[in-house]
Amino acid sequence: MTPDAGPRPAPVSGAGLSGTGADGAAPSGKDTGRGAGPLGRRLFAAFAVVALASIALLTAAALIGTERGIGTARQADRQRVADRVAAAAADAYRRADGWEGADLGSARTIALGAEAVLTVRDADGHMLLSPGGHGAARDRPGPGQMHGANRDGTGDTPDSADPATGAETSAAPDPSATPGPSSGQGPGTSSGRAVTADIRADGRTVGSVHLGFPAASGTEGRDIAWGWIAAAALAALALALAVSWYVTRRLTGPVVRVAHTARAIAAGDRTARSRVDAPGELGELSRAFDTMADDVTRAERARRRLAADVAHELRTPLAALQAGLEELRDGYAEPAPERLAALHDQTLRLGRIVGDLAELSAAESARLSLRRTTLDVTELVRGAVRDREPELRAAGLTVRTRPAAGPLPVHADGDRLHQALGNLLSNTARYCRPGDTVTVTARAEPRKGDGDGAVVIEVADDGPGIPAAELPYVFERLWRGSAARDVGGSGIGLAVVKELVTAHGGTVEASSGPEGGTVITVRLPAAPPGTARS
Repeated sequence: MTPDAGPRPAPVSGAGLSGTGADGAAPSGKDTGRGAGPLGRRLFAAFAVVALASIALLTAAALIGTERGIGTARQADRQRVADRVAAAAADAYRRADGWEGADLGSARTIALGAEAVLTVRDADGHMLLSPGGHGAARDRPGPGQMHGANRDGTGDTPDSADPATGAETSAAPDPSATPGPSSGQGPGTSSGRAVTADIRADGRTVGSVHLGFPAASGTEGRDIAWGWIAAAALAALALALAVSWYVTRRLTGPVVRVAHTARAIAAGDRTARSRVDAPGELGELSRAFDTMADDVTRAERARRRLAADVAHELRTPLAALQAGLEELRDGYAEPAPERLAALHDQTLRLGRIVGDLAELSAAESARLSLRRTTLDVTELVRGAVRDREPELRAAGLTVRTRPAAGPLPVHADGDRLHQALGNLLSNTARYCRPGDTVTVTARAEPRKGDGDGAVVIEVADDGPGIPAAELPYVFERLWRGSAARDVGGSGIGLAVVKELVTAHGGTVEASSGPEGGTVITVRLPAAPPGTARS
């Protein structure tokens, strides 16, 4: 069987839109336009805002965490220093068997090494060592000690002197005075960053030490950490902006190219194609658009060919009718039955062409006008073969029917399916050779996995077959194969079959072997089990 359809349109070529290649494709490569366009700018702004917010949040969290970590570590170091000072003071207390004459020089040395201001008090709160730096306890130095002098030779001003004797005495401390260093004395001025520790000897608390640290103590680590965090934030911001710009161009480039191609096609350039090589949905968008453009181009060529084919088909019968009627009108011929029969054949030819066009229009709108019922495909096949059998036998064909053993229920419009099967059988009668055999088979196709089953109708013949290059186009409108040039027809029959089968949710396909013969296979969704037949 040869398709009732004309030659495949030539490949599209030519220049595309401005800046495209000879094949109509938009410029390839990464540069999809000099500017990102409004969409690209909005996407980049959105990416940039997200990047800035994320980096600002991470930077703030890093700064807060670093500051707290450094502060906690610094406070722990200060407490360890206070514990060491308290241990040194306790050793001095045990050696002197009390605070009287106890040497606190080693405790003061540890405090000076930590850049801290040291204050030592006894258990009653009396000051034993003031921020001025007294190294010995109480008001009278022991033998061999210099009251108010450090062991390293540095002297301190006595707290007070007795005006009568000139003896140096230690000022009685105020027990209620707040512990703390004197302003301007010692290694630095305390800013409230102080720690205390109890002095314990022989299992009891005999005093306390108070260390005050200057405000600038331990800021070097914080400055280094903050510097690294600031540098990392700037580097992350630059990287985020660069990646955002790259992603924006990758996302908007294919869209911009498709839009340019669409405008070129709307302007009349039917050869323009986007041909975007992009991954994921963007590539699918481009391929779908190019497929649509190909379909539009084919449809436009088909419409033009339709006008030419219809004009050609109508011209011959109209010319014959006009000539015959003019002869009858002018009296050059007698209105004999043979002459009137020839004119009647021309009118039938005109009616067939108009009917084919009306049939195609009705098939295209069949999805909106289907009257579905549950029917048996086996009975439908028998009825269609019975109605077309005279036409098939007149063409010299042998007809065989292989119905299924049981009913094959489908939910469909019986009249529309009868029309589709009739078109297939008529097309077979038109293109097969006398003596060929036509076999119509109806069978059930089992379910595959969780899918529904299908009902299959096959119309097979052992005619001349269809060339392999023409098989993909046999169901296109007004397409006629190379073997159909000497056979009448408008190229609409198989297109109507496809429209009707597709309207029912089915599929239709054609196959042909190298030795000849054609098989048209129609698959329809089977009705659910247990459905009553109408």
